[in-house]
Amino acid sequence: MSVNPDTLRLLTERLAALEAESAVRRTIARYMALCDVPSGALEGETLAALFSADAVWEGIGPQYANKFGYLKGHAAILAMLTRYLPPSPHFTVNTHFLTSETIDVRGATAKGRWIMLQASGYVDAPAELISARLEVDFAPAGNGRDWLITHFRTERLFDAPWQVNARKTNP
Repeated sequence: MSVNPDTLRLLTERLAALEAESAVRRTIARYMALCDVPSGALEGETLAALFSADAVWEGIGPQYANKFGYLKGHAAILAMLTRYLPPSPHFTVNTHFLTSETIDVRGATAKGRWIMLQASGYVDAPAELISARLEVDFAPAGNGRDWLITHFRTERLFDAPWQVNARKTNP
């Protein structure tokens, strides 16, 4: 049985796009897990490993443009993110949920869009639920498997109070 070269090329392109989508999903899931408190980190994982060297992290919209601004490069992005993560006493609990996903792969670039729900309990402020729109650009890491964040945009949509209850254990 011979395979038409055009069919083989199209199947190869489709497979590459599906693998890229999967890699983008893994990257954003690891990012969210590393931003959770307590962290969902696996041994050796770091936030820095998820970003390209010249990555941009940007707060957009009326609430996040001033709060987060425009950050470029590993040092600036990590300095901002680590202000909120242990050992900094900012969150008592912080959990991220993603939904409404779209991922568009175009060769060596991809753009993902999600709606994020963040449940946050704070050390010195009332707990809240936050919803944000995320638009994130990605590029291949160069190892043929992973994709890196090249531009992360977040725009706050709403927030609401939330009651954090202490975890109950069975006697």
